[in-house]
Order: sequence, then structure tokens, then C-alpha cells
Amino acid sequence: MSMIRDLRAVVRPSRPAPRKETGAYDTTRDPASSSAVVDCAVYRDGARLETPKPLTPQEAMRHVRRDGGFVWIGLHEPTEAEFAGIATEFGLHPLAVEDAVQAHQRPKLERYDDSLFTVFKTVHYVDHDRLTANSEVVETGEVMCFTGRDFFITVRHGGQGSLRALRHRLQDDPELLAKGPSAVLHAIADHVVDGYIAVASALQDDVDEVETEVFSPGRGRTPRGTDAGRIYQLKREVMEFKRAVSPLLRPMQLLSERPMRLIDPDIQKYFRDVADHLARVQEQVIAFDELLNSILQANLAQASVAQNEDMRKITAWAAIIAVPTMVCGVYGMNFTYMPELHWRYGYPVIMSITVAICLGIHRTLKRNGWL
Repeated sequence: MSMIRDLRAVVRPSRPAPRKETGAYDTTRDPASSSAVVDCAVYRDGARLETPKPLTPQEAMRHVRRDGGFVWIGLHEPTEAEFAGIATEFGLHPLAVEDAVQAHQRPKLERYDDSLFTVFKTVHYVDHDRLTANSEVVETGEVMCFTGRDFFITVRHGGQGSLRALRHRLQDDPELLAKGPSAVLHAIADHVVDGYIAVASALQDDVDEVETEVFSPGRGRTPRGTDAGRIYQLKREVMEFKRAVSPLLRPMQLLSERPMRLIDPDIQKYFRDVADHLARVQEQVIAFDELLNSILQANLAQASVAQNEDMRKITAWAAIIAVPTMVCGVYGMNFTYMPELHWRYGYPVIMSITVAICLGIHRTLKRNGWL
């Protein structure tokens, strides 16, 4: 147990560990290069094998077959032709290869003969000054992992989810890397879920912001459903986050509960911790979704209430204006015999009565909250 005592510190350091530059650590493929391989290294007894020049996957595998250890190959958005040689060399299943090349896969865990195929959705929070109806809140990528007895292959899609820092941290703990490919799989799973926790915390601030604005004092007296677009956009982003989190829970539970030949027993128990953290994030995401539903409904209800208030005010003023309109209509008729037309005090009396009636109606409507 002493060999993995500091496992949590390795995959979740409080500050970056000193880095030991021992090779190429590009996070994405070089556009000028014809190869999708961004790093390929052999690890023996937890240490990276020093070579005079970068190894090809075939050369790395020859080292492993001759002297032991395992090879870790990192690829970024390979084409089918670029991945074909690696798939043949390591005996990867065609269905898993197809998923890894095409991307846009659902998080999952599949077993193929002597390898495990795992799909992770990486999620990155996009900083923004103010949430708008067009704001991008979360950005997603993918990491596919092939875990074998003596190899570990990662295939990344998208600009997020770099494993550069994680590889450095693992190399700084040879005792952990000596546990083999399953230690790398756990470190990546824990790294991805840590990203989910950070995104959930940032999303909490956005949800709190729109909730405060919708339910702030006097919100119901201001126009008029203007936050609906922002709320709906945030809800869409939460749904995208949910599609990354929810399907991954079952694979993490399987890795923590079901004995597997390719997973070291000392490493397997740590997948339970990953599954627990993932379950907590899933609960948060579900709560965000339900809360945003309520906020959106409340916002639309406030808009309806505001429209009803506008209609009441319009109706009230129409009732007041109807009085002088009726009086003017009566005295605008061209009858010959209208006694008031020849009365000296007819005009001031009629105007006084009209004003008095209008004031009475106004007072009554205002007392009843229509004005």
C-alpha cells in the first residue's frame, strides 16, 4: 500500500510539481507534421526510457516486448490512415478504432479481447464578462483511452483536455507509474472528473446570477421577459455538460466494483473515489437543470403578469377617456332643439360634471390597483 499512498497527491496536486524535461510534450499535433502522434514513450519500472530520438509506436513496442514495461502513446485527432498502423500493431478492435477516429462518442467503457476502450468527455468553462443569449459557457472535447497489458493509447479530439501536465506529474512519481497502464487510466479519469468539479462550481455562479436577477425586488415591475434568452442559453449549456457527466457514472462504477484483468487491484479501489465525485457532480447538474426550469417558468410568468398589468392600465385610461368622448359625442350631434345649447351656464356645468366624473373614476381605479 505504500506504493500508492500518495496517489491522490499525484493526480490532484495543490500546486504544479517541478517538471523534468525528458522529451517532447506537445499538447496538439504539429500542423506541419504528417503524424498524429504527439508523444510516444516507454516506461519501465516507472521511469521514462531515454532515447536519442523520439520513438515511433512500432519501435516503442519492440522495446517493451524485448525488455518489459509499457508504452504510452498520445495522439491528437488522427485520421483513419494515420491510426491504421497503430491499430494493427497493438491489435485494437475495429469498432473501437472507428469510434476513436470519428469521435463524437458517448462516454462509455467497452471490453475488447485483451484491451479496454474508454471514452471521456472533457469539459472546459469559457470565461465571460456577462452571460448573454449567445454566450458559450462550456466547451467540450474528447479523450479516448485504449488500455492493454503493456500499452496505453490516448486519442484526443478538440482543443481541450490536454494531458501534458498530467504526464509530467505521473513521471514525477515512478512508484505509481510502475503499476502500469491502469494507473494512467485512473489518473486520466480523476483528471477529467476534477475538471467537471471546477466547471460545476463556475456554473453555480452563473445560475445564482440569473436567479438573483429574476427574483430581485421590483423585478416584476420592470420589462418584460428580457432574461428568457439568457436563461435558455444557460440551460442548453448545462444540458451539454450533463451529456458529458451522466453516461460516465456507470463505467466508473464498473471499474471500481468489477474485477478486471487489466486493472491493478491496488489501483481499482481508487476508481471508487472517482465515481463518488462524479456522482456528486451529476447531482449538481441535475439540480442546475431543474432550477433553471423553475427560473425560466418564473421569468415567463413575470412577463405575463407584466403584460396583464399593462392591459389593466390601458383599460383604466380607456374608461376615463370614454367619459369626455361620450359627452363630446352627444353635443356634437346636429339637433336643432338641444336646450343646453342656449343656456348661459351650459358649457361650464357640462365641463365640470365631465371632470368630476373622470376624477372619480381615476380615484376608484387607483384605489383598486389598476393605476
